[in-house]
Amino acid sequence: MPQELEDRIYSISEVSELTGTQPHLLRQWETRFSQLRPHRSQTGIRQYEKKDIEIIRRIKTLLKHEGMTSRGARKQLSRELSEVGHPKNKQEMLDMLDRIADEARAIIKLFDPEDEEKQQDD
Repeated sequence: MPQELEDRIYSISEVSELTGTQPHLLRQWETRFSQLRPHRSQTGIRQYEKKDIEIIRRIKTLLKHEGMTSRGARKQLSRELSEVGHPKNKQEMLDMLDRIADEARAIIKLFDPEDEEKQQDD
């Protein structure tokens, strides 16, 4: 089971240990997968964030466990990353709209606490 990640910067050696992937392979994946672009320090040292590590774990799964080629894994990863937050069916869309409506009501309530009193009086 993957270790829970903190929101911080990780070095390539830490990422290698967390993902079980050799540093040279991580550098190679950077050239093959446009989705994997760790930041660089002023001295050129790679600085990985939580999202980068999640992408690396997914690349590894696609290549090693699902047997995809680099090209297939690139396409699949691109498809998955572009679908984040998009409902996959009508029920997911309705659920998302309900959550948005609930959040909107909560925000309105923050700015108009008397509105709740008016609703209770009705």
